[in-house]
Amino acid sequence: MLVDTHTHFYDEWLLPDAEAAIQRALDAGVGKMIQADIDSVERPRMWEIGLRHPGVLFQMAGLYPGSVTADNWRYELDQVHGIFGRGTISGGGPGPGSVPQNTVEGTVGGPGPRGKMAPSPDYGWTRSTDVLDQAQGIAAGDARSVPGMTEIVAIGEIGLDYHEGKEYIKEQKEVLRLQFELAAKLGLPVNIHLRDAWEDFLAILKDCKHLNLRGNLHCFSGSYEVYQEANRYGNWSVGIGGVITFKNSKLAQTVARIPMEHILLETDAPYLAPVPYRGKRNESSYLPLIAEKVAEVKGISVEECAEVTTKNAETLFDI
Repeated sequence: MLVDTHTHFYDEWLLPDAEAAIQRALDAGVGKMIQADIDSVERPRMWEIGLRHPGVLFQMAGLYPGSVTADNWRYELDQVHGIFGRGTISGGGPGPGSVPQNTVEGTVGGPGPRGKMAPSPDYGWTRSTDVLDQAQGIAAGDARSVPGMTEIVAIGEIGLDYHEGKEYIKEQKEVLRLQFELAAKLGLPVNIHLRDAWEDFLAILKDCKHLNLRGNLHCFSGSYEVYQEANRYGNWSVGIGGVITFKNSKLAQTVARIPMEHILLETDAPYLAPVPYRGKRNESSYLPLIAEKVAEVKGISVEECAEVTTKNAETLFDI
């Protein structure tokens, strides 16, 4: 069995075919898949799909750096904290339980990441606070067992992303620190998204060393030295996806040096499809292609690669 540690069945590119894609993944030997969270707009669809596949789909909860703006970050973090009954963030705005329903449902403009929270074209808008309110009062030790949801196995995907611009660097850093603190309080691992921000990430990681963080560096693209540096300040695995199959990628050289015990497999579906599907829509059923490449790079059998990476994923995410 293989574990896809990062996928997005609720993404609009994959959503129309999500049920069939999940079945194709199971048929391909991918027995467990973890959906990465983005923000309050996308989250209700993630919950809904996850609830239909208990024991197969697991969820993360967190605020993606690309969804952070100066106007929305407090509101969005209140939503994430509310999932675990942690109240509002310090200095935050209205918590999830106090947000007027018409604002969340999109009948008026809300403070969400894209301005107005328009109803979902696929399901109709599901009021996210209805689900969040069920979690009020939950103890840190029970963070995974939120009533009405599938298990939440990580805080993610969180991180820093400067690729599209640096307008909200300050806010992204603050959001990352606060979510690191939340993960530490809940005893959950974190899933990290990084683009063009390694220096700042490592600096924050160093400052947060006392939190004893653990998690994975999703879609890892850094050097072996970066991997080593990160592990000075926590326990970090790397998520390896379709990029390792690209002809001109240098990732294989780095992966060759990283111990198998710190390697996870992922697709990031529907993005970054492996060869021979590069440029097309990705899905979890392509994970065996990534496993084959990692096995080739490490000089081991595909079976051993599957066994070790599956154990790594099950251990880190407790699934």
